[in-house]
Order: sequence, then C-alpha cells, then structure tokens
Amino acid sequence: MAQGKYSRFGDGKKSSSCSTATVIVVVGVCLVGVWMFMSSSVVPGQNPDLPVVRESKPKDSTKISSQFEDNSGDLSSDDSVKDVGTQENTQSETDTNSEESSTNEVETNSAEENTNSEDTNSSESENSNESESSNSDANEPEKKQEKVEKDEVEESTSDNKTEDLSAATQSEILKETNAQNGAFSTQAAESASEKKSQKPLISKEDQDSYRWKTCNVTAGPDYIPCLDNLEAIRHLHGRSHYEHRERHCPTDPPTCLVPLPVGYKTPIKWPKSREQIWYSNVPHTKLAAVKGHQNWVKVSGEYLMFPGGGTQFKNGALHYIDFIQNSLADIAWGKRTRVILDVGCGVASFGGYLFERDVVAMSFAPKDEHEAQVQFALERGIPAISAVMGTQRLPFPSKIFDVVHCARCRVPWHIEGGKLLLELNRVLRPGGYFVWSATPVYQNKSEDVEIWEAMSKLTKTMCWELVVINNDKLNEVGAAIYRKPTSNECYENRQQNDPPLCESKDDPDAVWNVQLEACMHRVPVDESVRGSKWPETWPQRLESPPYWLKSSEVGVYGKPAPEDFTADYENWKRVVSKSYLNGLGIDWSSVRNVMDMRAIYGGFAAAMKDLKIWVMNVVPLDSPDTLPIIYERGLFGIYHNWCESFSTYPRSYDLLHADHLFSDVKKRCKLQSLMAEVDRILRPEGKLIVRDNIETIAEVENMAKSMNWNIRMTYSKDNEGMLCVEKTFWRPAEVETLPYAVE
Repeated sequence: MAQGKYSRFGDGKKSSSCSTATVIVVVGVCLVGVWMFMSSSVVPGQNPDLPVVRESKPKDSTKISSQFEDNSGDLSSDDSVKDVGTQENTQSETDTNSEESSTNEVETNSAEENTNSEDTNSSESENSNESESSNSDANEPEKKQEKVEKDEVEESTSDNKTEDLSAATQSEILKETNAQNGAFSTQAAESASEKKSQKPLISKEDQDSYRWKTCNVTAGPDYIPCLDNLEAIRHLHGRSHYEHRERHCPTDPPTCLVPLPVGYKTPIKWPKSREQIWYSNVPHTKLAAVKGHQNWVKVSGEYLMFPGGGTQFKNGALHYIDFIQNSLADIAWGKRTRVILDVGCGVASFGGYLFERDVVAMSFAPKDEHEAQVQFALERGIPAISAVMGTQRLPFPSKIFDVVHCARCRVPWHIEGGKLLLELNRVLRPGGYFVWSATPVYQNKSEDVEIWEAMSKLTKTMCWELVVINNDKLNEVGAAIYRKPTSNECYENRQQNDPPLCESKDDPDAVWNVQLEACMHRVPVDESVRGSKWPETWPQRLESPPYWLKSSEVGVYGKPAPEDFTADYENWKRVVSKSYLNGLGIDWSSVRNVMDMRAIYGGFAAAMKDLKIWVMNVVPLDSPDTLPIIYERGLFGIYHNWCESFSTYPRSYDLLHADHLFSDVKKRCKLQSLMAEVDRILRPEGKLIVRDNIETIAEVENMAKSMNWNIRMTYSKDNEGMLCVEKTFWRPAEVETLPYAVE
C-alpha cells in the first residue's frame, strides 16, 4: 500500500466565545448560524486610481427557503438563519447622507436582484471597517426590522431541512481521515524537486489590518505574477528552450490587486461568447491583424468576433472536427474520446467547438507574441491555461489524455532526442491517439520533408503506429494520426534502446518542477494497474469508480477507496442540487468558467455535469494525488501550489469553489496573498464559495469585506461553515509598484 500524507478538513479551533449553533451578528471572528444576503454591486471601473462611491438603500426581508437541504440531518431551532443585509448597509447609508453633496450615484442592476449598489466611502479604512461599525440610536428602526426578519426566518425554517455542514453528520465526508497510509501520496511528495519552505502563520495583527493597493506593473490589467516576473527572466542563462515562457514566481507573492481594463464590462454569456466578446475586456488587436485572414479573430466595432476558424481550419472548427472523426472512426468523439490535450491552442476554437461533440479539451499556449490568445479563449468561455513545452514536465499526471492534438502548434517535436514528443507520450493513454495536423504532413517543401522524415524515424522508434494520413480538401490541409502502444512488446524488440526506457525509479506522475527526460515509461500490463485498460465510454465513466481503485486501499475520507469515491459523489450531488443550484441566489446562466480550487475525486464537477459550464479541477500539491481519478471519470484538471499564482490571466473565472483550501494554505503561506490571487482570477460579479472551519471562514469574510465584496451568505454549525461572496468592480486608490514586474 502506497504511503501518503493527508491534509485535514476542519482542523481550526472553535472560538471560545462561540457556542455551537448560536445565532450571532457577524462581528469579529465568531460566525455561527448566520445567513447573509446582500445586493450585488456593479460599478464601472474606468479609472482604477479613483475610489468608487455607491448609494445604498435598505432591502426587503428575504426569507430562506428549504433549498439548503441535506439528507444527513436537520438544523435544530437554534440553527436559525438571518438576512443581515439591512444592518450591514446601515452605517454605509449614514455615511452617504452626510457626504451627499460630494458623491456620485451609480445605479446598476445585478443578475440576481434588482437592488441599488451598496454604499462605500472613498476612505480605505472606512471601506474595510464599514460592515463592523456600531449602530447609533438613529438606526433603531433597522434593529426592529432585523428582529422581525429573524423571527420570520426562524419560522420559515422550523419545518424545513437545511444543508448540514456538521463534520460528524454529513455522510462522514466533511472531515478527512488522519491516516498516513492511504492509497494516495501527494504530488509534493512525488516531485523530488519540490522543496517549498514552510512559512509561519499569519499574525493576528495582519488578520485585522488589510491595506489593499492596486498593482503597478508593466503587464497592467493582464498581470500574471509567475509569468511576468521580468527580473527573474532577465537573469535567465538562456531562452532557447522557452525558459522565459515558463513559471518564475516571485519570492513573496503579491498582495496588491490587479487593475481592470478601462471600460471593462460584464462578459457576454455563453454560448454567444464563443462568437463574440467585448473589445474593452481584452483590448488587443495584434492577433486580429496577424491571423484575421485565417478566421481566428476579427475586430468589429466594440466587439472582437471569432468566426471559429484556425490556421488549419479556416472554414470552421466543426468541419475540421468531423474531418478527424471521418479519418479514423475509432476516435469516436464523446464516447471513446472524452478528454483531450490541445497543444498550442491559439484562441482555442478547436476546444470551443468540441463541446458540441461532448468532448472537453485542456488547451494551452504560452504567453508570447501571439498577444492574449489564451485570454481570448477564457473570455469566450473556453478552458485554457498559459503554459509552454519547455524544460519541465507539464502539470498533469501520466496516462490521462485520450487524444493529444497539435494543429500547427510550432513545437519542434523531433529535436534533442524527441524530448518534447516523449512528454506527450507520458501524458497520453496507452492506446490513445496523437493527431498531428501540420505542413510536414501534406507539403513538399524541403524543410517540411526534412521534418517529416525526422518525425517518421522518431515515432517508429517510440513504437507509435501511424494509423492514417488523410487530407482535408476543403481546408487544403492534412493530418497524420498515431497510436500509442498498449503493450511493451515493441519496446523489447527494438534493435536499439533509443529513445531509452526510463529507469524504474523514475516516477511518471511526479511533475512539479521536474525536468524533462528523453525516455519512455513502460506500459502497464497488470490489469489492476491504471493505464492497462481503456476507461468506460462517456458518460458511464463519470459515475463509476475506476477499475484500478482497490477496496484494500484507504480513500481520502477513510473508507475503502471505491466506497470513498461513491460516497463523495453522492455527497456533492446532494449539496449541489439542494444548496448550490437554488439556495445561493446565483444566476447559473451567467456562470461558465468554474474552478474547484481543491478537488478531491472531482465530485463537485461531476455533480454539475448538466449545467452549461466547465470546471477546472485543481489538486493542490499537498493534497492526496487524486488527479488521475478525475481524468479517469472524463473530467480534467491540473496540479498547483496555491502559495503561488495560477497560470491564467486576470478575470478568467465566473465562480471559484474552495472546500477546506484556505485553512490548509494558511499553514504554509499568507492568506492575504491567496485572497489577492482569488481576486485576480475572479471576474467582477464573480462568486467565491468557501467551505471551511469557522475560524478560517471569519478570516476570509473579513478580507472580502475589506475589498468591498458583497457578502451574499454565511452559515456555520459545529465549527464548520460556508461562505458565499461576490467580487465587485472596486479597486483601491493607493498604488503599489512591484519592481520585479516593471521593465
């Protein structure tokens, strides 16, 4: 049985002044049994250097329905919930009345509620303390109204079940086992080169004083801390292997907030966003000038238009997708083939239209001279990350992608012993296909012929079978499709061991900061080992425990691994259907890009399968290494260290979900840095859902308030809590220059 470390749910200590299931107005760190619903705020951020002042009016009482149900148990009469929006806004309204002559009124409607935006003061200290101000005698009517609201809510919930977050009662899922000998090790343990130092806990003083500033960096609104570390890039010894496109994270993660582009607007909803986005949100035209004739992207007034073309499919991605299917029936989009890797994706139109065939694509491209290509993809509602095939392994486990696709992806596969193509071999499933659509396949120029001959020699020595070469007459391109072997017979019968087989001690699943090796790992042949069989067809693979999960192995939550998998899925189906979809006031039609910041088995994403969304499942380095399970069930994800920035552009996601992530991260790094990163990758009006211990919930809520986010809901019981907050358009007036990110 494999050795492994497990992080723990709910390891925070309960505040001594807070008794279990007690109703308390949210002041300080005690946060027990409180629901909070506040109006959404939409304030245009034309000038990030100027504070925004907004007008607030008392809201009507909002009764809590029976949507927060869970079969695990009912809340007692003491576990009452309450709308405290009126009280939260009282001091803000008083401040506005006193400065009425010098304020600007900005009235907007949120997607969920037609209410006026909440009021904030231009003073940063007043913003951070606004919700904690004591009420004066003049606020007595609000106090009375609050009592009425409390009585109404208690009455409305007395006969209804509410989602029970108790670690002891919710199907034993909310608290992880302490076992150290479970079935899963961690990615940090697997990656020998991952040596992150442990940082002390954030002090009490830091928790209570958050002074947010706006980042002043060369990249401006497009700042990605680990990809825009210009000082580190300047000191690189070379760039021939794309080292300058790889991650170079600053020693101290930034705590400033990235500015918004001038004129930023609420993104266009899917599926319309696949064809057009606001120019003001991604104001870059270079790609349209360079690739417009290939139907990548065009500028049309206030929009950027995406005709669905690409370098290899000028007449549309759907035709190209069908061309691949017709070339090889075994591809079977949406059945045998469910999860693919698209290398050098451009604006990801290929992945965007694969949704039509029930296929999800992990698309990636570097942050390079093809200006904002990944940012275009994300703004369109298509999954993508900023990454490059350089000197290190890709942040994915081995043997997970059903198909790997490259359409003129500009990667020199054949050089240096085929090191880069061997990396694709690592992540491709045995029996999986590599689709190569590039000029060497169908053109006879001298350079193309030379590359084709080198690729033919390399793929043959790798034991890849060239299954078919086919030409697309409409687009005047061609594609070669190769198949990875399902046994080691070819490897063993080669006359020369070149490329060599990897040493037995080389772990193919260790990827974080691990250098590329020009070698191949053996194909698993034991039928009980992952990679020896093809997964079930989609969608059956989503709900079935992988064949290689053994009952003799302990799962993350302490049960036999297959039972653990099923229990996790059943739990998330209850939580999503009874709480998230109807109980949080979220307009899910406006949600497209979702991230589960601490995925385990992918149960949260699986439970959302009927929505028109996609979920990036992130498995942190120090969490159980369950990412192969996520891929096995037809979902996708990535490894990440949350003490560093994520490889994505600002304003990439509509909703972030963090299940016991924050309490784990704060053991190693500053929680304020993580919150700044959350702010960076979340869109204005985007939602953050946090499930954690009440101490951590209180910290996150206080930081959210200090950033003028809307607190939509809080709830807690038995030291476990849930928080839903909404990012606003607010940016700090004060600026912080990051020297390492300035040219």
